[in-house]
Amino acid sequence: MITGFIGGGNMAEALIKGIRGKGQGAREEILVSEPRKDRRDFLEKTYGVRTTSSNTEVASACSIIILAVKPQNMEAVLNEISPDITEDKTVVSIAAGITLSYLQSKLNTKKLVRVMPNTPALVQKGMTVMSLCECFSDTDMAAVREIFMSIGELIVLPEKYMNTVTALSGSGPAFIAFFIEALTEAGVRLGLSEDAASTLAVQTAIGTASLLEAGMPPAKLREMVTSPGGTTAAGLNSFREKGLQDTVNTALAAAKNRAEELGRKND
Repeated sequence: MITGFIGGGNMAEALIKGIRGKGQGAREEILVSEPRKDRRDFLEKTYGVRTTSSNTEVASACSIIILAVKPQNMEAVLNEISPDITEDKTVVSIAAGITLSYLQSKLNTKKLVRVMPNTPALVQKGMTVMSLCECFSDTDMAAVREIFMSIGELIVLPEKYMNTVTALSGSGPAFIAFFIEALTEAGVRLGLSEDAASTLAVQTAIGTASLLEAGMPPAKLREMVTSPGGTTAAGLNSFREKGLQDTVNTALAAAKNRAEELGRKND
């Protein structure tokens, strides 16, 4: 079975790296189409995959085809590869807003998967959500799951939640990075060097995430750090007075609405 990627960008590379890191498949079992020669050369040299400039070559040769292209390029790619997509092939889209019904309208297979990974996949710490039709056999589903579990955690949810997923875990890394930027800048304003403030902010985020990953509920962790009338309480009160929760609600709603807009443009 050959796994194919249409698009050789960062997320495709993360998946290839994850597959290689878990020892899945011989080197000849991954084929990547990518328009840029320098990028093809890099992927070949770094991961030992085969590459091509032809999307149709991937579509015709591969059993699992992962569409790692931007939403605005999806229609052109689907029109190009549709003659080569037969009912036995599995097609996976990682593009925001591209619905299963839209893929179904363009391709002659029911074995379609919509996936939303996120950027921490680049270091195999990703969070991926997968939606698919009920027509999948356990074997077909396991093959796709194995690919995405190589880059982190995976859950399966109904497609109706996918735009919310896009807002929360898809856009979430940027939101968290923005908060860490803000912490760093605040530390600098209070007299720290940029290097010191950045180290403190980043390592605090990593350590906190590790505690939460170990099973500690966020509310319990917050309570552990917060002493009545102490420094943390003063900071949290400021967040509440400035309406941090409302800001987060508004940001996620805006991201979800944009995902819905992208989907409507492609339906």
